[in-house]
Amino acid sequence: MSPGPFTALSRFLGHFRWAFMPLGLLALIAVGVHAAADTLDDRLLAVVDLADAAFDRVVGRYSLTAPLVDLLSLERRTTLARALALIWELTADVVLALPALGYREELSSPVRPSLHLPRRDTWRAMLVRCLRKPTTMRWIRPLATALVAVAGACTVARLVQGSVYLSWRELLGDGAADVVARGLALAALAGLLWRLGWRAVLRNLQHADAASEQHARGFARAFAYGLPGSALVAPLALAAALDASPLWSFVR
Repeated sequence: MSPGPFTALSRFLGHFRWAFMPLGLLALIAVGVHAAADTLDDRLLAVVDLADAAFDRVVGRYSLTAPLVDLLSLERRTTLARALALIWELTADVVLALPALGYREELSSPVRPSLHLPRRDTWRAMLVRCLRKPTTMRWIRPLATALVAVAGACTVARLVQGSVYLSWRELLGDGAADVVARGLALAALAGLLWRLGWRAVLRNLQHADAASEQHARGFARAFAYGLPGSALVAPLALAAALDASPLWSFVR
């Protein structure tokens, strides 16, 4: 019996998973990082305002430097805060999203590929090493990836919800359009986390585990190796969890 058109199409597209799966993981993480960075704009502006106020107090004490008090206007401070947020976001993308490009699968059948996981790279083996040989990278990077992946999935789900509701409310009415929009948003959220989210976490765990095994031997190295990048993404991950992942909004 010859395969149907959808089976043939599935097999054809399966040959390109090596390209679009890593790009999908990268995109999900990047969207989550962007959503988290958006919530930090006002906080960064507040930090810039405090730094500017401290600078003004210092230079205002002396007549020679007093003209520098007005060096940074509100517009310049806002621009500076936005530039810092953009730099922070792009750097976090490098730390969390680039490892996703190393994601690989093997074809266990003509249609359904499976993860290529050597025995030492299984979830259980890596989690055991996280407990027995903890390092900064092993703990921070996968957890940060999980939080920003949820934020990215929530961002896409909110986009689906808003688009469906605005498109269908005249046809179905506000109540029915709201129910359909919430249902499709939840489906998009679950689908993204099921197909991409856990893979993004796994890939970053693999990357952190391999780097730790190679470079983070001894207590001092285990703590210091990867610390700058982990410290950079930790606040973004916290912002993603607290401000950019409105999970309850899809069911309330």
